[in-house]
Amino acid sequence: MNGQLSLVDILLVVAYLGVTAYLGWLGWRRTRTAADYLLAGRRTHPFIMALSYGATFISTSAIVGFGGVAGQLGMGILWLVFLNIFAGIFIAFIFLGGPTRRMGHHLDAHTFPELISRRFQSRFIQVFSGLMIFLFMPLYAAAVIIGGCKFFITAFGLGPEHFNTALLLFSCIVAMYVVFGGLKGILYTDALQGAIMILGMTFLLVFTYQHLGGVVEAHKSLSDLDGLVPANLASGGHRGWTSFPEFGFGHARYNMWWSIVTAVILGVGIGVLAQPALVVRFMTVKSKRELNRAVPLGGLFILLIPGTAYVVGALSNAWFVKSGPLFEGTVVRVVDEAKGHAIIKPLRVQDAGGQWGPAGMDNSPGIPVVAAEGEKAAPGQLVTGRSIAQVYANGDREQIIPVFITRALPPWFGMVFLLTLLSAAMSTLSTQFHSLGSAIGRDVYEQLGGQQRKNRTVHVVRLGAIIGIMITVGISYYGKSLDWLIARGTAIFFGLCSATFLPTLIGGLFFRRMTKPAAIASMLTGAGVSAFWLLLVKAKEAGGLQIVRYITGGKDSILWNYPNWPEVDPVVVALPASLLVAVVVSMFTKPPAKEHLDKCFAGEGRTETEPMVIST
Repeated sequence: MNGQLSLVDILLVVAYLGVTAYLGWLGWRRTRTAADYLLAGRRTHPFIMALSYGATFISTSAIVGFGGVAGQLGMGILWLVFLNIFAGIFIAFIFLGGPTRRMGHHLDAHTFPELISRRFQSRFIQVFSGLMIFLFMPLYAAAVIIGGCKFFITAFGLGPEHFNTALLLFSCIVAMYVVFGGLKGILYTDALQGAIMILGMTFLLVFTYQHLGGVVEAHKSLSDLDGLVPANLASGGHRGWTSFPEFGFGHARYNMWWSIVTAVILGVGIGVLAQPALVVRFMTVKSKRELNRAVPLGGLFILLIPGTAYVVGALSNAWFVKSGPLFEGTVVRVVDEAKGHAIIKPLRVQDAGGQWGPAGMDNSPGIPVVAAEGEKAAPGQLVTGRSIAQVYANGDREQIIPVFITRALPPWFGMVFLLTLLSAAMSTLSTQFHSLGSAIGRDVYEQLGGQQRKNRTVHVVRLGAIIGIMITVGISYYGKSLDWLIARGTAIFFGLCSATFLPTLIGGLFFRRMTKPAAIASMLTGAGVSAFWLLLVKAKEAGGLQIVRYITGGKDSILWNYPNWPEVDPVVVALPASLLVAVVVSMFTKPPAKEHLDKCFAGEGRTETEPMVIST
C-alpha cells in the first residue's frame, strides 16, 4: 500500500465493517437473557466455537508482536505453535473442555470466576478473580490494539501522529458490537474474522515461499545469513534465524534462551489453559461431542495463523537481503568475504521508487549487509548492499511484519492483510472487552450487592465493558512508544493467569479433595509471586516500572549480578509455587461437603451423546 486509498479499498473496508455491524446487530436481536449475553445461550455450533476460540486466541500480538520476535530472533519461536496446539487445543478441548462445560452447567456458572467460586463456595474467589481480570486484562488488550494501530499507520504511509486516530477508530468499532451484541454478537463476528484470517495468512505464506524460490531454497537462504546476526544479539546467544539460541545458565550469552523459553513459549503456551475468555468458550456448547468436533478445525487454525506469522517473520530477513532497498556505505568490517557479508557505516538508502536519500543513521555503529552482486567488500571501501529485517524496521521488531507487507507484497494485498489484522485485533478485543465487562459487572458488582443488583446484570456488564475499553485506550495511548509492549504485554497476562488460576481450575475440575482455603491460598500465592517477580526481578518489566531502582541504586533487577535470572519469566517460579501451596493446604484443611461435590461432579464419567438439560 502506498498511502492512497482507491475506490476498491474503500469499498472493501466499508463492506467488512457493514457485515461486522450486521452480525453484531444479529447478536443483539437474539440476546434476551443474561445467559444469552454471557454464554450465547449455551448452544453454539462447534464450527462457530472453534473459529471463535482460535480468532480470540490469535490476535495482532501474535501476528505483529511475535511475528516480529521471529524476525529478530528466529524460528525457535515455532515451539510456541506446537505448545499452542498441544496445550491450547488438544489438552484444553479433550481434557479440560468437557469437565468445564459439565461443571459450568451443573453450577449454572456464566463466567470463569463464577465457575471456580461456585466450585469452592467462595464469594472472595469470584470477586478477587474478577478484579484480577479487570485490572490486568487491559494490558493484554492494549498490546492487541497497539499492534493493529501500528500496522494501520504503516500500511497507509501515515506518521506516528495518526496513531491516536487509528486507536479511536479501533476502539469505537469494537465497542459498538461488544456492548450491544454480547457473546452472541462476538461469536458471529469471530467466525467471519477467523475465516478472513485463514484466507489472508494462507496467501501470505504461499507468496513468501514462492518469492524466495520454494520451501527448501527459502530456508537455505535464511540459514546462510548467520553471519549477519547483530553483535548485541549474538552476545545474548543468537546463533542464526534457523537455530535455537544457545542454552546454558550463569552467563549473559544464555539470556536469549531463557527469555524465549520461559516468557514466550512457556508463558503463553501454558497460559492459554487458564485464559478466562477462552475457558468460557467451553461453556457455550451443548455437549462434549461439540467440543470434540471443534478440535480438528481449532488445531488447523492455530497451526496456520501464528505458524505463518512466525515463519514469515523469520523469512523476511531472507527477502530483505535478496530484494530490499539498497544501502550505500563504508565498510567497517568484513564478516564473511566469500558470502559478501560485511558491517557498513550507512550513508544513503534507496526509497521504494529507487531514489537515493540520506540513511538517517548517523549515530549507528554499523549495520550488517550482503554486498550487492559484483561488488567486493573490503575495509574502508564504499559498497552497496541489502540488510536484515530489523534494520529496515528501524530497530523496532514490532514493525518487521508491517514493513515486510508494505515492501514485499502486491499493493492490493496490503488491504487484504489490513482486513486480516483488523479481524485478528477485533476478534480478540471483543472477547477481552466482554470479559472485562463480565468481570466487573457479574463477578464484582453483583457479588458486593443484593438481589436488586442481580436484576441489572446485562446493563452493568455493558457499562463495565465501556469502562474497560476506556482503560485500555489509556494504556495504549501512553504505552505506544514501548517497543516491547505488544509481545511482552501478552506474555505477562498469560503468565499471570496460569500462575493465579491454573492450579485452582485443574484442582477444581479433577480433584474432589481440593479445598476452599487451598484454592484461595494458591491464587494469592500465584498472583503475589508474579507481582514480586515483575516488580523486582524481571529486568525488562521491573526496569520499566522503576520501583526496583530505589532498592538497587539504579539497577533493573535485585538479581542484576546473577546472569540469566533477570530474564526468567515469573511463570517459571510462580506456577510451581501456586501448585505446591494448593496441594499442601488441601492436605491440612477440611474437605468440601459430599453433597456439594456430588452436585459439582454429577454425570462424571458418563458418555455424553445428548446435551444435558439444565434449567436457568
